[in-house]
Amino acid sequence: MNKKSRQKKIAVINDMSGYGRCSLTVLLPVISAMGIQVCPVPTGIFSNHTGYDDYAKKDLSKFMPEYFKKWKKLDLKFDGIYIGYLTSSSQINMIKKFIKDFSNNDTVVILDPVMGDEGRLYSGYKKSTANALKELLKHADIITPNATECAFLSDIEYKDKRTETEWADIASGLCKRGPSRVVITGINLGSMIGNMCFEKKGKTERATIIRKKIAGKSRPGTGDLFSGIIAADAVLKNDFISSVKKASDFTAKCIAKSDELNIPVNDGVCFEEFMDIRL
Repeated sequence: MNKKSRQKKIAVINDMSGYGRCSLTVLLPVISAMGIQVCPVPTGIFSNHTGYDDYAKKDLSKFMPEYFKKWKKLDLKFDGIYIGYLTSSSQINMIKKFIKDFSNNDTVVILDPVMGDEGRLYSGYKKSTANALKELLKHADIITPNATECAFLSDIEYKDKRTETEWADIASGLCKRGPSRVVITGINLGSMIGNMCFEKKGKTERATIIRKKIAGKSRPGTGDLFSGIIAADAVLKNDFISSVKKASDFTAKCIAKSDELNIPVNDGVCFEEFMDIRL
C-alpha cells in the first residue's frame, strides 16, 4: 500500500454519553467527516452527560488494559492520539503507556483536559484526577483547555476575565510544560468570545487571539466539537491558526442553528445540520 495515500487514523480516548451531545458522540462523526478514521477508546459510559440532574455511570478503567492488549497484538499505530475525559486518576498511567506503545515519529498527541467550567470541576470529577492530569502535559503536542482548566493546570486562581497579555502568558507557561501548541478556548471578551492561540517553533513563539461574536447560548459539547476539528486538522498537517478559525466558525454556526431550532441547552449543539455526507 502507498503510505502517502492511506487514510489517517486517530485513537480517540474519551467517554461515551448516551444522551446529550458530547465526547465520543460528537468526536466520532465530526472527525470522520474530515476524512479520518476514528478508533474510539471509551474511558467510561454515561447514560447522559453530567450536566443533567441525574445519570448512570460505568467506569471502564478495569477493562482498558485488556482493550489495549488486543490492539498491541494487532501492532496498531496511529497518526493522532486524542485524549479527552478520563474517569479516574488511575487512567493517567494507562494513557502514558498507550502513547508510548501506539505512536510513531509522526504521531500528534492532542489533549483536551476535560475537567470543568465556570471555575468548578464537573459533577463527579475528582480533584485528584485533575491534579494527575498535569502529568500528561509533557506528552502532548497540542492542548485545548478552557479558562477553568487553565487555572487547574497552571496552579493559578480562576478568573473569568483577563487581559490579552495575561492569557498569552498563561498559554506560554503551559507550553513550557510540554505542548508546542496551546489554544485557550471560550475566553470572555464581553459581547465577543475569544480563543488564545500560542505556538512555539524552536526559539520562535507566537500568540494570536481569535475573536468572534457570541453566537448563542453556552452549550455542552461545544468544546468537543471545537477540539475535534483541531485534532483532525493537526493530523492532516493544516496550519494551526487557520484550524482554530475553522473550528471557531463551525462551532458558532452550530450554536446559532441550535438556538434557531430551540434545542434544549443540555442537548448540546445540532452539528448534524451541517454534516457533509459524501455519497
